[in-house]
Amino acid sequence: MIQDDTDRALIARLQANARTPTADLARQLGIARTTVVARLQRLERSGVIVGYTVRLGQGDERPRVMAQVGISVEPKRSREVVLRLQAIPELTQLYTVSGESDLLAVLRADSTARLDALLDEIGETDGVRKTTTSVVLAVRVDRG
Repeated sequence: MIQDDTDRALIARLQANARTPTADLARQLGIARTTVVARLQRLERSGVIVGYTVRLGQGDERPRVMAQVGISVEPKRSREVVLRLQAIPELTQLYTVSGESDLLAVLRADSTARLDALLDEIGETDGVRKTTTSVVLAVRVDRG
């Protein structure tokens, strides 16, 4: 559980660079290194921090086109649709959401042609009623 502004500042710094040494974090936050270690352990134990990851740069190997797809699903078909969507390697995230759509999928494709094929594949999936797509033009903030 996040307890205070120091926890929030610690998490923000880790989101920017999870490899920051605890001594550097302590200096940046104006607290003892042992306090940083204790806070990290507490945040990990409570499930606030569940892991550390590698984020890829904007190199040529990274997919160039990203889209968010709202997906409306026929009643009682959600589980089946989710299982089918999980098989799509370009699908990086899938959320259950409220509003007009039932699911929100994040896709990363190598090209607009591949994105178009993926959208056709999703739209033709049994149980999918409707899709609404927004192609990402630019990323302004990524705390990912």
